[in-house]
Amino acid sequence: MNYLRSTIIGLIAVAVLYFGGVFRREPVQTGSVPQAEELASVAKSGWETKADEQPLVAVKVTPTTFDKDAKEWRFEVVFDTHSGSLDDDMLAVAALADDRGNVYRPTAWEGPGPGGHHREGVLVFNAITPVPSSIIFKIKNVGGVPERSFTWDIE
Repeated sequence: MNYLRSTIIGLIAVAVLYFGGVFRREPVQTGSVPQAEELASVAKSGWETKADEQPLVAVKVTPTTFDKDAKEWRFEVVFDTHSGSLDDDMLAVAALADDRGNVYRPTAWEGPGPGGHHREGVLVFNAITPVPSSIIFKIKNVGGVPERSFTWDIE
């Protein structure tokens, strides 16, 4: 009888703990969930921040000047790593591609030089005319990843 009573009390305790949330796991979120800073970037620039958080180096890109009437297009780029150093030449690793397959090289990097675990700056490109319906921002060979692509629809 004591065994049955102990078993029932134990089962009730486990049920209370389970349904009370002690053993409940929060669902793992996959994909891109906007963070507060990303939402602020969208509000400021009107364009969504895109992220690629593959191992070794995380990259976030936000168009800041990307209007049809602009003479140049500017993209804020943020790199984070916890291993190694961010020594890439930004003018060599970045490019834009339009929906017609044309590739455009940046004209300037406005940010710190090579080194460190965090690097943030702005890549500047000449505006593309005629304006394509979509644009792909590409970063090649950063953090051992052959290519990362970030796409925005313009129209």
